[in-house]
Amino acid sequence: MSLVLFGHPFSSYTQKVLIALYENATPFEFRGLGPDEPENGAHWLRLWPLAKFPVLLDGEHSVAETSIVIEYLHLKHPGPVRLLPDDPLKALDVRFLDRFFDWHVMTPVQHAVLGAMSGEATKRAEGLAHAVSKLELAYAWLEEELAGRTWAAGDSFSLVDCAAAPSLFYADWTHPIGDQYPTLRAYRSRLLARPSFARAVEEARPHRPLFPLGAPDRD
Repeated sequence: MSLVLFGHPFSSYTQKVLIALYENATPFEFRGLGPDEPENGAHWLRLWPLAKFPVLLDGEHSVAETSIVIEYLHLKHPGPVRLLPDDPLKALDVRFLDRFFDWHVMTPVQHAVLGAMSGEATKRAEGLAHAVSKLELAYAWLEEELAGRTWAAGDSFSLVDCAAAPSLFYADWTHPIGDQYPTLRAYRSRLLARPSFARAVEEARPHRPLFPLGAPDRD
């Protein structure tokens, strides 16, 4: 039985796993989650009642949480692009940066998005202000951390870049990465040019009206 991925193409965390699958041309079936596909939603909730996506199904075995899904693919369905280094300490660096992008870039974005989705002006403003303060801290740290690197952890595309691509994509929509961060801006551009992420971006393009803060006319 082929791999099945349950998710939504506009979801940053779904895109994170899609990038890993596309990097190695791993065959899989995508099952979208939305009101038009209730049977997919029912199956997904049976697999993961915590109602978070994406979820990967491999035969009878399901895997949740994006970083774990990508590590599972690395172990069970490896390809030419090795998404984790073999060296344990280098792999630890990759895992740390993966956590950084999820927690310190994507989480503030989600805070702003939830504030906007509330429909209340005060919550929208508070959510955005919180995101801006946290993202500025993250941008400044990343500007120094990524200096001299092609990809987040060095010369090789890895798990952390799968996390960074959608995180920085939506972060820049939420609070634009300023000119004082040329290294980070250039890294985001390289991610957008990477075929695996470019494909995910194009597949999600029809859903841009869903972005509650307003999708900019770029990217």
